[in-house]
Amino acid sequence: MAGPGSSIIQAGRLGIAAAMDLVLPRTCPGCGGPGPWCAGCDATLRGRPRRVRLPELADGAPAVRLPPVWALTRYTDPVRSAILAGKERGRRDLPAHLGRALGDGLLRLHRLGLVPEPIWLVPAPSRRAAARARGGDPVTGMARAAARLAAAGGRSVGIAPCLVTAGSARDSVGLDAVARAANLADRVRWRATAAPPAGVQVVVIDDVLTTGATTAAACRVLRAAGVEVRGVLVVASVPGWIGTR
Repeated sequence: MAGPGSSIIQAGRLGIAAAMDLVLPRTCPGCGGPGPWCAGCDATLRGRPRRVRLPELADGAPAVRLPPVWALTRYTDPVRSAILAGKERGRRDLPAHLGRALGDGLLRLHRLGLVPEPIWLVPAPSRRAAARARGGDPVTGMARAAARLAAAGGRSVGIAPCLVTAGSARDSVGLDAVARAANLADRVRWRATAAPPAGVQVVVIDDVLTTGATTAAACRVLRAAGVEVRGVLVVASVPGWIGTR
């Protein structure tokens, strides 16, 4: 019975990691310096969000009108190392640090009139099995931290974790654009019990934009459910920016 056994082993590993966190000081994944996420590495996320030049959708992917997508930075170190550490290496403290930068980005977009109030955030979908193995969904953790910071800044904000990815979908790591689109086709599901209030516009939150397959699938499902997507905000993007301003 590999499934239950794997869960027990993973739970044990997470427990060991949590215990080690109490004994060993955490170092910054971006530079190796002291502190869980140092001020110098954090500064790379504190510029204004930039509009992402979206890649062409993969051949055969269902057509979808994509909203504006903004990113705090490009998917390079030190942010790349922080995202991977939070996702794959047991650093469950890091999504909150990255999420606070997303919250600062949301406030900037709101001041520019690009994000309406109330601000409703929809975390990008993840596989439930992957979230359990990681001790929680990092993207949802980022969205919660972003919401807390935006609320502390005086904004009305909510979170609607209304998207999930079916268990039949594979982990997207290592898949090209065509494979990512095929992997997510009809596998992003709507959870009506976690829907945002009727009539609000939402911002989809994610950690990394690579090919745009997850963004396209999420927007397709949200619009089919009658939810208007005002934009997508990610920590980092593989594609570059639209223009230089």
